[in-house]
Amino acid sequence: MFLLALINVVLSMITMSSVLMLLFFIIFLASMGKSIGVRRKYVELLVRIFEYGRQNIESIRKQQYDYLDTSADDSGLATNVDSNVTDEAKPKTDIKQNGITSNGKIANGGNSVINRVESLKLLPDVEGARSKSRELENEKENVSLEFNLSNCLDYVKSGMEAIIEDEVTSRFEAEELKNWNLLTRTNRHYEFISWRLTVIWVIGFFIRYVILMPSRVFICFVGVLWLTLCTAAVGCLPEGLTKRWMVKIVLIQCFGVLSSALSSVVNYHNIENRPLNGICVANHTSPIDVLMLMCDNCYSLIGQRHGGFLGVLQRALARASPHIWFERAEAKDRMAVAKRLKEHVSDPNNPPILIFPEGTCINNTSVMQFKKGSFEVGGMIYPVAIKYDARFGDAFWNSSRYSMMQYLYMMMTSWAIVCDVWYLPPMVRGEGESAIDFANRVKSVIAKQGGLVDLVWDGQLKRMKPKKEWREKQQEEFTKRLKGE
Repeated sequence: MFLLALINVVLSMITMSSVLMLLFFIIFLASMGKSIGVRRKYVELLVRIFEYGRQNIESIRKQQYDYLDTSADDSGLATNVDSNVTDEAKPKTDIKQNGITSNGKIANGGNSVINRVESLKLLPDVEGARSKSRELENEKENVSLEFNLSNCLDYVKSGMEAIIEDEVTSRFEAEELKNWNLLTRTNRHYEFISWRLTVIWVIGFFIRYVILMPSRVFICFVGVLWLTLCTAAVGCLPEGLTKRWMVKIVLIQCFGVLSSALSSVVNYHNIENRPLNGICVANHTSPIDVLMLMCDNCYSLIGQRHGGFLGVLQRALARASPHIWFERAEAKDRMAVAKRLKEHVSDPNNPPILIFPEGTCINNTSVMQFKKGSFEVGGMIYPVAIKYDARFGDAFWNSSRYSMMQYLYMMMTSWAIVCDVWYLPPMVRGEGESAIDFANRVKSVIAKQGGLVDLVWDGQLKRMKPKKEWREKQQEEFTKRLKGE
């Protein structure tokens, strides 16, 4: 018995040492910016498994549909069977017909349950665009614009549409997938739809929670510790070219280690447009946007001071390179923010400053209103579009629902983080162009490149009520419409 116990202890020690050696090997490769392609092969395998699951689910659905169709024939109700079969029971194979993109995501960011009034859209700013589609329609029909109670119906319908499904709050919910990705957080119905999928789901659950999650937590701990030590060491160097060169090398290396803690696979496009200085603006989905970008380039950051885990990272970064952190009360002082931003951009030796003009996280389907502050500073603007593949893990952080630790837990128990980053050509504010128009032009370019919906709404509607000016403009517009102006 003693001999068996000794053998078990030795085997466990050998196994533990092998695991630790493997983890340190992964960390070493990540710190060197090297990869042997395991993560990409892993992602390709997941795609095949997801496709098998899709085919299995559609096969079960088809069997259910055929069964209901046969039952309807037997009862003489074959002509009405389509109206009685629920959408869940019908097979969905026509991707283009259902508006689904090739990677399985809903093209418009979610299923629409209503048909909207295209001739009347209630927007936050209607200045210079007063429901012209409606007026042109009336001119074509030679109908005089006189007071009629029916004029209110379009507004009533638009209001009901907004209550049922508006364009704002739907952008702060997790992106909906057409195909199941074997995560119960995205669907709690398919794991027991067939014994094959049940077996795959159980194996996947074991891999994610027993193998991947402990490994990722260990790598993340080592990465944060390494970042803290390296930035403290580099921060002791005197200012100059050597320090700036060391900061860039150290930060890219440390963030490469942290990215491996999420099994991230990032595809960088058009690297010739990578920003060297000035202001870099990007759409915002998650705090890990910074991680995805810092793995390829060195940036200065601007943002509100945080406590907890984010606070540790902020203090570590501030030791080595110039960043702009604001207290909550100070961040509301736009003049102070603009002043510090201009001071940073005016120094050509400073790295490009990374800004997320939306000011809040959007769910990877849309780009919402850009704040004009960063576009008033002047100089070159470098747009960057970031798009995550939600099949492998939903990168969106719903800060109103989840804390940072809960969010990290979800990321580390996902399959992987896969995203594309596009560096777009630099843009300059045109002569006579307002900061708002310039911000909208940059936003439009980012949305087009990332395949995102370009919205005019302010993302802060996630936490606050619409501005009084918006309501007044809509009231004024409705009054003019009733008067026939």
